[in-house]
Amino acid sequence: MAKNKTTSNCLVCRKHRGEFAVPGGVIYEDDLVFISHAQLFGDETEHYLGHIFVETKRHIPELADMTEEEAQAVGLYTSRIARALIATEGVEHVYSFFIADGVPHVHLHIIGRYPGAPREYWGPKVDEWPDAPKGGEEAMASVASRVRVYLQQNYG
Repeated sequence: MAKNKTTSNCLVCRKHRGEFAVPGGVIYEDDLVFISHAQLFGDETEHYLGHIFVETKRHIPELADMTEEEAQAVGLYTSRIARALIATEGVEHVYSFFIADGVPHVHLHIIGRYPGAPREYWGPKVDEWPDAPKGGEEAMASVASRVRVYLQQNYG
């Protein structure tokens, strides 16, 4: 398979090709990874703030399918995004989830837990907390901008 091969119907590949916009635009992109804030899904008007995706550029369905170079890049940027969320959004803990049942393209969900989140909402339910910070495209774009600036200032 070619290094950056995409598939025509993959949601993640379509995003990488610019077929739809993501709030705040691309946070970071190189030959191996694409990073953006999560977008609104379905009939959502607001989404959990600080829900960042770290995705492989190449269309691959499983973590085991990554090259060592891709795995290193995904790991590095997962760590950098975690630092950025702590520094810019004031989160107290950062989760990383890989599920890919619905969209079979390697994409990690990097999600911060904000102070005050009750323990029953820790982990994969963190975005279900009723008082969780949520916002529309403008608020998500602001988060994306702060994270992007943090990456530029700290990692060039």
